Amino acid sequence: MYKQIAQNRRKTIVLMFAFILFIMVLGWVLGLYFDNIFILPIAILLSISMSWWSYFNGDKAILAISGAKLPDLENNLEHRKLVHLVENLSITAGLKKPRIYIINDVSPNAFATGRDPNHASIAVTSGLIKLLNKTELEGVIAHELSHIKNYDILLSTIVITLLGTVVLISDWALRLQFTSRGKNSKNYIIVLTALILAILSPLIARLIYLTISRKREYLADASAALLTRYPEGLASALQKLQADSHRLKLANRATAALYIVNPFKQIKVSELFSTHPPIEKRIQTLNNMNL
Repeated sequence: MYKQIAQNRRKTIVLMFAFILFIMVLGWVLGLYFDNIFILPIAILLSISMSWWSYFNGDKAILAISGAKLPDLENNLEHRKLVHLVENLSITAGLKKPRIYIINDVSPNAFATGRDPNHASIAVTSGLIKLLNKTELEGVIAHELSHIKNYDILLSTIVITLLGTVVLISDWALRLQFTSRGKNSKNYIIVLTALILAILSPLIARLIYLTISRKREYLADASAALLTRYPEGLASALQKLQADSHRLKLANRATAALYIVNPFKQIKVSELFSTHPPIEKRIQTLNNMNL
């Protein structure tokens, strides 16, 4: 268990360094092509400014576009039970109780968001509450609390911001390429490298982002099993989520990676381009864990 957690953390750190290095290389090559030393600092400044806004406002935007509402504690017994369950697991995890939100949707799913454990929220769908029993729901909530404790909620914000920065820089470079050529346009190696990076960099950046997202899901699964001491609960919950065919109505590509399972269940894609690891592998890993 601890070996797997350590391995997932190391891989995530390596991927984050690769992401940042990729942005620096992109900015450097485009700076050579356009003979402008300010492109790289502009790229870094853009990343910082976007990250600053996302740090303080990203969770509010995510909850709003997901249709998340505060639970009805006065009239809904299921909501009260959910809040008590989160409170108990938060105490066990040594975390401040996150704010709880409900998404009125029959598709069973959940996600965590926020900038740190002291400013975190967990949103679950009404379909999740109805579908799972107590031990299964504990597994899902423990998974989301693990995202909070492991600072995945902040990491997701940073990675999404970096991805957006790469897309903006690449789009700008391609538009400028068609209106005016760089001063180094006679150096065909620089021209070819700049064009390849400008065209392929959004795809490369997204692949890095998706890889990081999948690694964090494995880490959260392992951490959740360690928190509940019962990996079978989360494994059983994942089986039920896999069997359910409902698609989350308000899901979109920007927030899909935050959910415990891919909200676009009807869309089958290669694992390389998926926001989540295959559920079969996650279940197998949980069943093979030794506590």
